[in-house]
Amino acid sequence: MKYFLFASIILSVFFGCQAAPRTKKTPTLPVVELVQTSAGPVRGAESEGVLSFKGIPFAAPPVGSLRWRAPQPVATWTEEYRALEFAADCAQAGRGTPGTLANGSSEDCLYLNLWVPSATNQDAKLPVMVWIHGGAFVFGSGSSPAFAGEVFARQNVILVTHNYRLGRLGHFAFPALSEEHAEEGTGSYAYMDQIAALQWVKENIAAFGGDPGNVTIFGESAGGVSVHSLLTIPAAKGLFHKAISQSGGGRDGVLTGRPLRENDADRYYPVSAETIGINFARKHGINGTDAVALGQLRALDAAEIIDSGMEFYGEENIPIYTGPVLDGKLVVETAESAYLGGRQARVPLIIGSNSAEVPGGFVNASSKEELWKLFGAMGAEAQAVYDPAGTKELGEVLTKVNTDKVWAEPSHFTAEAWAKAKQAAFVYRFGYVPQVLDQRLVYGAPHASEIAYVFGNLNARWGVDTVTNEDQEVAKIMNTYWANFAKTGNPNGAGVPLWPAYAPRQRQIIEFERGGAAVGKTDTTTTRLDLIRRAVESKELH
Repeated sequence: MKYFLFASIILSVFFGCQAAPRTKKTPTLPVVELVQTSAGPVRGAESEGVLSFKGIPFAAPPVGSLRWRAPQPVATWTEEYRALEFAADCAQAGRGTPGTLANGSSEDCLYLNLWVPSATNQDAKLPVMVWIHGGAFVFGSGSSPAFAGEVFARQNVILVTHNYRLGRLGHFAFPALSEEHAEEGTGSYAYMDQIAALQWVKENIAAFGGDPGNVTIFGESAGGVSVHSLLTIPAAKGLFHKAISQSGGGRDGVLTGRPLRENDADRYYPVSAETIGINFARKHGINGTDAVALGQLRALDAAEIIDSGMEFYGEENIPIYTGPVLDGKLVVETAESAYLGGRQARVPLIIGSNSAEVPGGFVNASSKEELWKLFGAMGAEAQAVYDPAGTKELGEVLTKVNTDKVWAEPSHFTAEAWAKAKQAAFVYRFGYVPQVLDQRLVYGAPHASEIAYVFGNLNARWGVDTVTNEDQEVAKIMNTYWANFAKTGNPNGAGVPLWPAYAPRQRQIIEFERGGAAVGKTDTTTTRLDLIRRAVESKELH
């Protein structure tokens, strides 16, 4: 899988509708009472009934000898820590100038943020939601205005966002690393950071009025993939009690776990993670694979490690970035493998995707005829399902095929694994397109477009002048579903349409339709999804 395609697609979709990058300003909000955490006392700020605590460290800075190490305990403090502004984002490529880090990003980035209802006391035991941002594991942060938690806090839910290491700082394998601190696992430091943040929540959230026994993880895109991984990583067991995966897939092949060593390579990942690490070292003139070579890699500065976000180099397109690593210690299997074996965490689940995720990047073709050939023996059937009259544009067909293969069918596959395990699962399809984008998004709702509605932060995405009453109603319904689920494990409740639990035979979902309605129905795309399932499982399409 060529990650640079994925990253470029998601960058164009996600940032195409985002507000300008945030700037860090000295806060003028009133500070509030101290909260005692396991590392020391923190102060936050209060505004309009919501307390916010920003930039709290949950692990030691992963720099120097701690680069490519499991998160280490944060140094304690005795003086109050003024958690009034966001800390640095995790190091990521700058936009525009090659070889630089994005403004406001740093290797010292393991910080989290909380939003809490103002009236909360330590005995409140409010439900907690922990957001895992997306960004193809190479960009993004927990401090985007789109992820602010005021709306959730007003639903009496505590929201936590956090950073995790990105790019080669977050996912990297190398022979010497596999030997050094082998007991910690190797490769997926981003997942180790996410687990460390959840451990912080378990230890500290009660001091903010949260219930450590009622934690929901949720994330979108790479964050949704992370949710699948956390559902199947043994070290994450017991740290959360509900899960939501937004456009996170569930099948093998898309950011789901590259084998560590060459003899374990598979059809999705023919080059091992350690080989890719060696490739990157050689690109920077480091030819060994021992501890000396590892020291030379650690001596590179963060911008050289990020390396402008390059994932391939040279005329031969030599891979130099791994994505998540299946190391056998931390990540012991892929989500699909675990689901087929019934080995996932037994927690309620919301899962779904958008109606027009991306036009390509995974299944690509320059013509419809070329596309049908990718289905092998099922080519004629694919044409009959996706374009029976032969009149659809290539862009529309590619969008539907990519959406179905990477996101929609894996959502149903995952929900069926939950049903088999007798756990509640709720499936959605987000097809709502706001009026401001109705003429541009002709095929449906693209990747990441549901986030603003889940968080209720519509102004952070489009600006107050373009938000309609219909937009606000969709946001109210989605945010209420997510908050209800965090509270009870069931999204249903007063004031929202009935969302039926998933059952394999009925295959019911909730659909957020283009016109704004939320309707519980049998999935109308089941013929397409059945074709995709047979094509994937027969290995005709991969």
